[in-house]
Amino acid sequence: MNNLFKVATAAALVAFSAGSFAAKPTSIVFTTNAEATDGTAYATYMVKCSNGKKVELTAWDNRRKWCVGDAGSETCEKKQIKAAKAACKAP
Repeated sequence: MNNLFKVATAAALVAFSAGSFAAKPTSIVFTTNAEATDGTAYATYMVKCSNGKKVELTAWDNRRKWCVGDAGSETCEKKQIKAAKAACKAP
């Protein structure tokens, strides 16, 4: 029974520590204001992740809608930090 408890505890610690190594946003920097082909204004930001990856975010609707990637992206959030976290987790 004691060995089973040790194995279960070790497995839980490994699972917890693996989650802490996931890429996280380290900085979000404004890049530029732009306009889509239909005239809709948006802003572009660059997210730097803890794994060295850089991903573009676009802010729409007076920065009330944050999307990962360019104007055609479907991965959007209401909060900037949620979009940045999604950008860093994306493959």
